Formats: sequence, structure tokens, C-alpha cells
Amino acid sequence: MRDIRVLRSILQRIDRRGYKAYEEIRGVYQDGEVALAIDHVQGDPFASPSRVRLIVERRHLVLPECAGRIRRVALEDFLARRARRAIASLGQRRRGTGKSGLILIDAGGQEVLERTACRVFPDRVELRLSVGLPAAGRTILGDEAIELLVETVPAVARATLWLRPPDLEQAERFIATVEDAEALRAALPEHGLVAFVGEGGVLPRRSGVSQEPLTGRVIRFQPPPDLTVELETPHSGRVRGMGIPEGVTLIVGGGFHGKSTLLEALARGVYNHIPGDGRERVVTRADAVKIRAEDGRRVVGVDLRSFIRNLPLGQSTADFTSDNASGSTSQAANILEALEVGCRLLLMDEDTCATNFMIRDHLMRELVPAEAEPIVPLIDRVRQLHREAGVSTILVMGGAGDYLSVADTVIWMHAYVPEHVTGRAHELAARYGEGGFGPPDPWPGVVARVPIPESIDPRRRDRTRVRARGTDEVGFGYESIDLRHVEQIVDPSQTRAIGDALVYALEQGLIDGRRTLREVLDALDAVLDQHGLDVLSPHRGHPGDYARPRRYELAAALNRLRTLSVRQVATGARRN
Repeated sequence: MRDIRVLRSILQRIDRRGYKAYEEIRGVYQDGEVALAIDHVQGDPFASPSRVRLIVERRHLVLPECAGRIRRVALEDFLARRARRAIASLGQRRRGTGKSGLILIDAGGQEVLERTACRVFPDRVELRLSVGLPAAGRTILGDEAIELLVETVPAVARATLWLRPPDLEQAERFIATVEDAEALRAALPEHGLVAFVGEGGVLPRRSGVSQEPLTGRVIRFQPPPDLTVELETPHSGRVRGMGIPEGVTLIVGGGFHGKSTLLEALARGVYNHIPGDGRERVVTRADAVKIRAEDGRRVVGVDLRSFIRNLPLGQSTADFTSDNASGSTSQAANILEALEVGCRLLLMDEDTCATNFMIRDHLMRELVPAEAEPIVPLIDRVRQLHREAGVSTILVMGGAGDYLSVADTVIWMHAYVPEHVTGRAHELAARYGEGGFGPPDPWPGVVARVPIPESIDPRRRDRTRVRARGTDEVGFGYESIDLRHVEQIVDPSQTRAIGDALVYALEQGLIDGRRTLREVLDALDAVLDQHGLDVLSPHRGHPGDYARPRRYELAAALNRLRTLSVRQVATGARRN
């Protein structure tokens, strides 16, 4: 480790030289209590910024106690956000070409995610930054680089990591919010619930392109009396809110009255949220998956017979593959793929579902006999899924009243206010509904599949080439994985982690042609639990800008890789 004055000297010496001379600055430099590690130097001013770490030994800092994963993740998230504010307050001088002078930290949005922007280790804390090295064209600007690397960047660590008493109180409140949310989620099973929406929450968002809470005239959430429960939390005591029971739940109401807003809050309730978000106490069980129709997606090797069978001309759906699945076929596959890797709560919005998959009313059933219709609609299976497979479902419904007859719970959203109307709904269903919805056979379970490693190739011209594009797409070798409709990816850093996690699973032999997809994800989760996201990074020292994805989104990405081949496991390996 060298003194920071050595870095100053190098930058003075390479001033006005070609950009490649920046390679000389790689290394670790000490500046008092702050170490600056320059791990990766960008190839030119237009390339991805250089990667640096700011390292401070724990003995120099006063931080909240962070024993346990939840407290550690919350503290890391808090410090990363604090670093982002520090960077903004220090002011960035974007002088030069391309990304010259840029300083970034991947601090995230409204959700608190396990990420690599800040790591708190037993002996040290690291802030991982991206920094644009200054240049005019491709000529090094040495004085600007000295100001950036020797003065400004180390100041980020000092402004972030040395907490005064008010900062410590703020950190403790942040951690307490996360711990309370975890406690609420953990309490759901023992109360027979799949989700909880805290009293006084703000569910609407500022706009369709912002996840920040709505301000101004806001209707705070009030739970209906019949669904009000109180759950215990470690920091806020007993918290009141609406509990959504296990089973089949309908969210009904007129257009623009908050049905989809509630469902979206529940979909994102698998993650914890920052204080002040309005959804801090909206929690959903961690194995919930949002399902929709997805015209045109590839489906490979899925046994669709639970929902689609008896195709014309004797075609079988026992091992179904299509490069261009229809809406109903894709929705059936999305459900079965989610169940295959452990999902136990399905979330669906009528607006994004295939109508012919969701329902066949009594008139259509009379006109088209069952033996002539390949699709077993969800309405015939949805109660069976809970009764026989332990899978609950929450559905937003605005127009399909037949679902009232199969719902265990009905919530009416009116002007963003929920009302419990299950009794009235069942009365109407008995009076006007035809009923008769039910499964044609016992729930057969889900056939497990083994991904074939030879079909998964991240190389492009003999080099591994994986690149995330927002939350919508992963470039994977010569292929593009379309994730636009995988709605519970909430951060581009999760997309980056998904791409590199697939590469890691392949290169480390987790995808070996023997493990089922579920077993691959179990093994990958175990690695990430033990070693963290750092293991995924191809960059030595600096682990990249990652946020941890859930297993369900990892599976969704692999299932959408158009080169994927699978082998079904014997029928005896079916899982509920």
C-alpha cells in the first residue's frame, strides 16, 4: 500500500500523456484513515467508468451494531444512500471528455436490497464507486485527476462513514424500519396470511415512471374492520393493518379506484422499503410471483397438461416447446415455471391476463363442449391450487364476476379505500352465478426440468459477453433475454446480477445437466448466502454494481433464454 502522495506524483508525471498511461495508477493508496483502491482503469474516456473502493477500518468508525444479515444489509443500504448524498453535496466537476469527472455509487431506489455498493465487513467498511478519469479527448488531464482522486473521492468516505450522534439515530431508525418489515413478513404464516398492508400507508406512486410516493392530496390506507389484524414488531410494537388471508382473494372495484395500485404494492411487498416510502409496512410473503400473459415468449419443455391439453391432431402438451407462445399458453407456462421453483403465492391483474385462460362462462361452455376446448381455465383450478398444493392467489378483477363464486375473500376498492365484501359477493354469486366451476381431475403437480448446460452459452466471439440493459433485457452472448414482463425486477442492478449469476452457475458447475432448475437455484442461493454477491463479479477487487435478485426472477431469465434446452425429470418427481 502506497501513500496518497505517490498517486499525486504519478498523476503529475502522466499529465498530458495518452489515456492508456492511466494504467499506472492501479493500486491501493493510503490517505490518513482512508484507503483508496483503484481496481480497474477504463480504457478510454467514453468507456464504462473506472472502479475504485474507499476502505476504512472498523476501529476508526462508530457504527450501529449490525449482527445478523438483516441489520447488515440495512446498514449497508443506509451508508450507500448517504454516500450518494455526499457525492452530490461535494459537487462534481464534469470537465473533460466523455465520462470525465463522473462519480457514481449504486445506491438504489425505494426498495432496500442486498447490494454491493457498500459492504460492512467485521474489520472494515468498503464503498464501491465508479469514477470517470478526466481527459481532453484521449489526453490525460493530470490536475483535474489530482483534484478528483486525491481530494474529492476520499472526501466521500469521510462525509459518509463518520457518523455524528444525529446520523447514528437516523441509521438506527432506518434499520428499525427494515427489521419491522421483516418481522411483519415472518409473522404472516402463523396468522394464516399471505400479505399485510399497514394502516396509514401511502400506496399510490408519484407517476407511472416514478416509484416515489404520491404527495399532496393523499388517501392514506385504512384497513376494513373485518380484515384488520395486529402484528408484533420489534421496534414499533403492535402494528395494525389489513391482513389478506391464504386462499383465493379478489380485489374488485371500478376503474381508477386503486385495484391495480394495491396489487402493485403487494408485488413489491416481497422487498423491504426505505423510511418515508409509504409502503414500509406493505409486506407480502417472499415466495409471491406476479403472473401475466406474455405473447411471443419462448417456452421450453414445460408440461402444460394441468391447463392446456387435447390439442387438435393429437398434439401433446406433456413436453411443450414453442418459440412464439400465445397469451394463454404463456400465462400457463409462467404459472407452472413459478411453481416449479417454489412459488406459493400468485398475483394477477385481469388487465394483463389472457381472457380465455382466466375464464369460460356458462354460455361458452354450453356452446363449445369441454372435449373440444384444450384450455382448462384458471377459474377451474384456482381453489384446487390452494386446497391441494398450498398455493394462494390474489386476483384483480373488474369484469369477470364468475370469480366471486370461487373466492375466499373479496376486497372492494372504492376511491382507494378497501371494503371487505365477501359475504355480499357470495350472496350475489349464489343468486345469479351459474357456479359449477371446478377442476376436471386432481392437481397433478409440476414436472421438474433439468437445464442442459451446452444450451447456455454466454460467449460472443470466444469471450464471455453479458450486459444488462436497464430492467428490461440481458444481452447474453449472441442472445437477448427479454425481461420486460418480469415485473418484480425493480432495479437495473438486479438485472446485472442475473446475467452474471447465470454465468457463475454455468462455470461453477451448478448447471451440470443433472440438477433440476430448483436444485440449481437452491445451490446458487446457498453460495450467495454464504459469500455474498461479490462472487459473481468478473472484476477482481471491485465486485461491480449488483443488487440481489430473487430465485424466481433468475428462473424467469433462464426460461426466456431462447437457446435453452431442458430434460424433464421422471413423472415421480412432480412437485406441488
